[in-house]
Amino acid sequence: MSNPQRILSHTYENGLTLVSQPMPWLESVAFSLSLPAGCRFDPAKQIGLSNFTCEMVQRGSGELDSRGFIEALEYLGVDFSSSVSVYRTHYGGAMPAAQLNEALAIYRDVFRSPHLPADQLEDGRQVCFQEIAAIQDDLAQRAMIDARMRYYGDPEGRICEGTVESVQAIQLTDIVEFHKQFYQPRGTVIAVAGKHEWESLKDLVGELFGDWAANEMKEPAFVAPSHGNHHIPFDSNQTHIAIAYPGVSYSDEDFFKARAAVGVLSDGMSSRLFTEVREKRGLCYAVSASCNSVLDRGAVFCYCGTSAERAQESLDVMIEQLINLGNGVTKPELDRLKVQIRSGLIMQQESCRSRAGSIASDWFYLGRVRTIDEINELISGLTVESINHYLLNHPPANFDVVTLGPQPLELKHDGVSATSA
Repeated sequence: MSNPQRILSHTYENGLTLVSQPMPWLESVAFSLSLPAGCRFDPAKQIGLSNFTCEMVQRGSGELDSRGFIEALEYLGVDFSSSVSVYRTHYGGAMPAAQLNEALAIYRDVFRSPHLPADQLEDGRQVCFQEIAAIQDDLAQRAMIDARMRYYGDPEGRICEGTVESVQAIQLTDIVEFHKQFYQPRGTVIAVAGKHEWESLKDLVGELFGDWAANEMKEPAFVAPSHGNHHIPFDSNQTHIAIAYPGVSYSDEDFFKARAAVGVLSDGMSSRLFTEVREKRGLCYAVSASCNSVLDRGAVFCYCGTSAERAQESLDVMIEQLINLGNGVTKPELDRLKVQIRSGLIMQQESCRSRAGSIASDWFYLGRVRTIDEINELISGLTVESINHYLLNHPPANFDVVTLGPQPLELKHDGVSATSA
């Protein structure tokens, strides 16, 4: 009997890698196409170029015009998406299993022969402007974006949408050159999960992409982060608080211990932040914490949305809870968290789209793929002692605080006060 969690991979001569997990009990299949074309490669005065390119390559390719591209995917029943991150540009889709080959052929043309129509350049630019406007309207996101940049520095801390000014500076020739340089096979990962036959899939991907020429990639310059506290003045009755402190990267052997500790803080309505900040004191309408990772570093990002009058108290209680986490977690907290995580793993196993995304992410960060069983073993192996030993060596500290609202707040820790300015 075949292993239902087997992971198969093949790297072609041009550097493209195909990774898959057959899930024969499903009638659907999903793919994640991940190119090394993230916003870290955008020129400093043209941040948003990768995102603009992602928009333009879907406005016609091969024999399909812009409308034909959408209609072809919809005819195949493909639920498709695209996005840009710091490191990668992603295209994904989920569909009936029988339509996989035709869908991959369409994306072959997106990658290799997009039209990049000049008469749609300004339409594409307007889409990018709308995405930027959506970020500006989301005050919580603005605070978190600032915290990310201050913690990671440039380019890892960038947002891929850029600014109105940087997107306005992008010309069609810039998009053509970005596509030529970064839409290439070396480092590209095609992840497939769901009902498919491995050998025929491997042959098909070889036919579609095997003669795709690779380019050399040059690492962008790094600008060190500007840690500390920062206030963004905004006339409002609300204050948005973002906190960042050191964590570990996804590839670190301690990642799941760190993830469990943050889960005690923030996973569910029984978590410490929800209970102490919202339930007991009624200080805020939203509070959360999550692990975040770039390739070689990690962080924990926390958020609180509250009224301006209660913002200082909200910050004080959040910092108190973060510091208290360093004293350790309890067995009931860990038991509750394990149930929640296992529930998520079960649901992921039933979703080919979710699994395809996880496969692509694992391959990028780890160079291999963890099976659901392996992750379950890691979760099962967590103990109060192992997590508390991690917290003893990595206590929440060195907080960067960003506030957005009418007044700066004061960070108080170990008798030291610092005002967000």
